[in-house]
Amino acid sequence: MNISMIRYLLAYVLCFEGAFLTLPAMVGFYYGETKDALIYLGLAGIVFAIGMIGKIKKPKSEAFFAKEGFVSVSLGWILLSLVGAVPFVLTGAIPYYFNALFETISGFTTTGSSILTPDQLTENVQNGFNSISHATLFWRSFTHWVGGMGVLVFIMAILPLGASSSIHMMKAESPGPTVSKFLPKAKNTAKTLYLIYIAITFIEMIALIIAGLTPFESSTLTFGTVGTGGFALLGTSIGSYSTAVQIIITVFMILCSINFTMYYLLLIRKPKLVFFDEELRWYFVMLIAAVAILTINGRGLFSGWGEAIQQSAFQVASISSTTGYGTVADFNAWPTLSKCIILFLMAIGACAGSTGGGFKMSRLIIVLKSIKNEIVNITHPRLVSKVKMNKKSVSNDIIKRTMAYLGAYVAILIVSVLIISIDGHTVTTNISAVMATLNNIGPGFDSVASDFTCYGTISKIVLMFDMLVGRLEIFPLLVLFSSIFSRTRLQGKRALGINTMKKNI
Repeated sequence: MNISMIRYLLAYVLCFEGAFLTLPAMVGFYYGETKDALIYLGLAGIVFAIGMIGKIKKPKSEAFFAKEGFVSVSLGWILLSLVGAVPFVLTGAIPYYFNALFETISGFTTTGSSILTPDQLTENVQNGFNSISHATLFWRSFTHWVGGMGVLVFIMAILPLGASSSIHMMKAESPGPTVSKFLPKAKNTAKTLYLIYIAITFIEMIALIIAGLTPFESSTLTFGTVGTGGFALLGTSIGSYSTAVQIIITVFMILCSINFTMYYLLLIRKPKLVFFDEELRWYFVMLIAAVAILTINGRGLFSGWGEAIQQSAFQVASISSTTGYGTVADFNAWPTLSKCIILFLMAIGACAGSTGGGFKMSRLIIVLKSIKNEIVNITHPRLVSKVKMNKKSVSNDIIKRTMAYLGAYVAILIVSVLIISIDGHTVTTNISAVMATLNNIGPGFDSVASDFTCYGTISKIVLMFDMLVGRLEIFPLLVLFSSIFSRTRLQGKRALGINTMKKNI
């Protein structure tokens, strides 16, 4: 494995994180929060300097394969989170580093699960941001935006990396069963994706300002929407904002849960390919059906049918996009059938190639078609049938990876629920907590409907792992742990061999 190339990429991760940390510093200076602003600025300088030192020595070989790509992305996200948690502690917003790390991982993975209670957030705003500054709240939400498209995809769009490096990192960091280049070079693909991402961000910010929000409110809520994260300024999430604001956020949550390739196809005037995209069609069918069920089943929660439709659409968009914003107190307020639909949407999540999490609609289609195909093969052994999407045959390799992903997903879900059960919470709380973190959604049911302070250290470690493994689509982290285990075992065998030789001598 090319260790020097991985080290070189991690140094760039630190450089970019150092640059990102200057933004909350500027916000702090603007609002007169000099102490916090200086903390962010000083940390930005230290992190950037360490990154610059780390990349002075260029790797002798730029050979870069799938294993290096998966390990680089996994270590990059871990390093990003470890450093990103420091300002929460230094500013006093979250004094305990372990809790700060939970909040940071939740931010970068666009999960939105928080250890800050609703009362803390509401009291902070009411008291003039005296316990958590504008700078820190900006950083908290900005982590969503950074993690939404992926920091290494951002690096790919800027740095002159080799073609093999770029595509392997894109495969590791981009959500979905497959990653294809719609432009000749992966670098150009990454650049185009980020330009679309930035454009959508600015459009939503402007729309929210027109709807009456301040630039600070519009930027933080936009970061949470476009990155499909869910951190909000108030304990009521989006519930305290106007209907116009809620509708704008609903629209953009849906827009960011769609494969970003669709926007590129619209830009190059190929709307037919968008219209006939099978994943997109089934995704909208799911959304419409879910909104209809929640509207009818939850009608009693609202004053009229118009409000019921609007609020149901918001909840469906929030969960299916894995954003996690809320408007109706929490998910516990919904009837049982509606909760079941919400739980189903948690599992499925968004489309491949979006900023959303979850199992992905494309994987669900492949699994269902594979089951149908197997039934056909059993009942008609001589008939040759293929799994197809968008009228094209799906390769056996993609089907195999999808089934492997499903198996790993279920295994991680079961083991995680069993481990966190040691804290003694209800089955609903534990299952929804794992579903919310593994699918990068944020809030769950019962005790985790608003925050995750009810869990102990071991459970939080499991949930942090679930957030990372969910955002990185499971296999990059598994490859990292496999590499560490293999390396440790190899070193152990070598040590055992040396000791045996000495003994024989």
